[in-house]
Amino acid sequence: MDRRSFIEKSTIAGFSFLAVPQIHIKNTNVKEKIVGHNSHRYRIVEGWGVLDAGKNPVNDCHEMVEDASGRLILLTNETKNNVLIYDKSGKLLDSWGTSFPGAHGLTLSNEGEEQFLFITDTDRNQVIKTDLTGKVLMKLDYPRESGVYDYPGQYKPTETAIDPASGDIYVADGYGLNYITKYNAKGEYMSHFGGAGDSDDTFRCCHGIVIDTRHDNPGLIITNRTHMQLKRFSMDGQYQSTIEVPGSFICRPVIHGDHTYAAVYRSTSQQYPNSGYITILDGNDKVVSTPGGTEPVYVGNSLQEQRKDTSFIDFMHPHDVCIDNDESIYVPQWASKRTYPVKLERV
Repeated sequence: MDRRSFIEKSTIAGFSFLAVPQIHIKNTNVKEKIVGHNSHRYRIVEGWGVLDAGKNPVNDCHEMVEDASGRLILLTNETKNNVLIYDKSGKLLDSWGTSFPGAHGLTLSNEGEEQFLFITDTDRNQVIKTDLTGKVLMKLDYPRESGVYDYPGQYKPTETAIDPASGDIYVADGYGLNYITKYNAKGEYMSHFGGAGDSDDTFRCCHGIVIDTRHDNPGLIITNRTHMQLKRFSMDGQYQSTIEVPGSFICRPVIHGDHTYAAVYRSTSQQYPNSGYITILDGNDKVVSTPGGTEPVYVGNSLQEQRKDTSFIDFMHPHDVCIDNDESIYVPQWASKRTYPVKLERV
């Protein structure tokens, strides 16, 4: 008998002697809510992170990261508190931010022993660098120097990626002109690539971007959301390859260990309401699990179209994933009726 079973049986036996009618024993026959496939399966943690909406409201919960101390930092476009900081139990530790009406992308960067946040704001047409307490350290306005933008309103950045080696900043303009703009660590313009289009080296909604350091030659993985793809580029912006994810409108890729995780805010055949799921790819860019979605099926090397598992109702347009050191996944959601993130505990 394992320790958990011993405790449960001992507890039940103790309660039977007390015979107190108001004590209710958990029905161990109730089926747990498990999602996912193969080696990546998860238990839904009911009620995680739910706060007093009168004091700490959310609107769209766009993205979340974990800092070095294990705190979970959530970004929402609710200007009463743009940033909510949780511990892993779902307790609120801190909140700040009232000036980010278009708060959308959140990236954590490491600089020596310090960590910083990069926030993209689609309404302010800016990228803002802050410390972990919200102090603004740098602002990146629209990249006039690139020669492809005529005015700030054309620039609606959705995500950033920070090169851990050089500190260079890559900005994905997913809701604007679809360019990837590269800055040095000081915020000085260096180059750009991409733009709107249907060729290999262009994008239709380059919504998310991440630096892949799992290989000898680091590179970029960039969302091509409208075409349901992820694209690989070199660090200097040269197109390399495309990963097809049919049916899945991916927001941004997140690398954890050997795997790539991503939130899918909706699928092709199921638009609204309450669509979406999570997709997990292995180190060979093959989908191995789809929590909240249909099981991944390959015919030859081709992934078949995926969609939401309609029996699973807990997801309402997932927008990001944060994977902690315990392999749990936290899922902020867009257009989810102002709900707080969902926690999936790995089993």
